[in-house]
Amino acid sequence: MTNQFAGIGVFFLVALIFGIAAIATARLINPKRPNPIKQDTYECGLKTEGETWVQFRSQYFLYGLVFVAFDVECVFLYPWAVKFQSLGLFAFIEMIIFIAILLLGLWYAWKEGALEWV
Repeated sequence: MTNQFAGIGVFFLVALIFGIAAIATARLINPKRPNPIKQDTYECGLKTEGETWVQFRSQYFLYGLVFVAFDVECVFLYPWAVKFQSLGLFAFIEMIIFIAILLLGLWYAWKEGALEWV
């Protein structure tokens, strides 16, 4: 049984060594000559004036997260639609349950105001 997992272990070890070697090489050949121009903040080539701290509403992030969640889950509908006729009744019932969970999540996001773009 260990022979079956030896390939995975070797792959993991090579990936780990490669990652450490890449970071170490970058650290060794990195030029370390700091100056005030390199350490200055970059803001479209212009110096900032006034208060630069801007707070964003968390609803913008919620809107994006809801979009990503439903977008990714809708990707699961495509393979099901392609093989719909050959899957049978059980897969149809599973997809109805899946869509019901999606609709429940959409209703909850709507109720909580995550879809409001204010």
